[in-house]
Amino acid sequence: MPLDFTDEQKAFAEAVREFCRREVGTKEQRDKLTDGGREAHSMELNRKIAELGWAAINLPEEYGGAGGDHVDLCILLEELARGMAPLPWLGTTLIVGGIYNRFAAEPLKRAVLGRIAEGAAMAISISEPEAGSDAAAITCRAERTSDGWVINGQKTWCTNAHAADGILLVARTSQGEKKHHGLTMFHVPRETPGLTIKPIDTMNGPEVNDLYFTDCVLPEDAVVGEVDAGWRQLMVGLDTERLILAANTLGIAERAFDDCLEFVRERRQFGRPVGSFQAIKHRLADLATEIECARLLVYSVARQADDPDRTRPLTRESSMAKLKATEVAKAMALEGMQMMGGYGYSTEFTMVQHVRMALGATIYGGTNEIQREIIGRSFGL
Repeated sequence: MPLDFTDEQKAFAEAVREFCRREVGTKEQRDKLTDGGREAHSMELNRKIAELGWAAINLPEEYGGAGGDHVDLCILLEELARGMAPLPWLGTTLIVGGIYNRFAAEPLKRAVLGRIAEGAAMAISISEPEAGSDAAAITCRAERTSDGWVINGQKTWCTNAHAADGILLVARTSQGEKKHHGLTMFHVPRETPGLTIKPIDTMNGPEVNDLYFTDCVLPEDAVVGEVDAGWRQLMVGLDTERLILAANTLGIAERAFDDCLEFVRERRQFGRPVGSFQAIKHRLADLATEIECARLLVYSVARQADDPDRTRPLTRESSMAKLKATEVAKAMALEGMQMMGGYGYSTEFTMVQHVRMALGATIYGGTNEIQREIIGRSFGL
């Protein structure tokens, strides 16, 4: 079902598809960029999309960005994921860039957004051992000094911190009436003394980290936005985060479908393609319908985000998009593996990677149980 894209957006989508065909169209190309799959993200490929002006697609032109809107952003992420471009950290970087663009003081904004446009990665650190889904329970502390701040505490599950230029840290600066009061955002360069980064091994490789802050000194101007206003600022960023994750996971679902469809058309059993059997045909029909529903939802939310007359946050809608896209991708990848039989389980084929990526997407960026809670609360439940 075609979406109402402009001619420019259609051309952009095709340009991203062609880039993926050229740069990552084969397993050999992808393996070369990721050290045989041992690295989740290719900074070499990241620099190539920066040269094309895509690394800061949604950031203002005056800071080196492309000045695109949320629809442009979703097109880029959907098509890169569908093309299996090893760029999972791009979404995180663009989430962080959007927060700096909206809240950072001009000198810091110009420096960080400029680096993103050049192809640098950025990270955001919210979660702690006792503050995951309950993000407002943050205890990592920032204490004011005569000329800045001192940070002490532990963070966890910080995506791409080990390779990022800098980390957007959410730390506690005071105790308010409610636990989400008294939080502040800080810019922390990765090489800051007192910061130790330790990788956490996952089924998708080295993509997340534990962070340890020990008397980590930051200057006064490291604050992003307002002191004690971090929770409000974070909520603005999380709506965009969920849309970004939804668009990326939509691409994963589409590629899993494409790969499964190609397989069942070619694989023969009992003298005929396995895709001609009703059990396979009907499963794929249902999955194709679910993917199309997810796509329409993702771009509906993107268009609402771009509406200049919008007067309220899109918290419910962005949670719906993240929930729908990730659940559909998980179902598609798992069903795809089942329909491909032993071949789906083999690392020679791509379905194994689709399963890993789709399962992870239901957890990070707020688990899908949390998304359901957000949606339910939005109806007063």
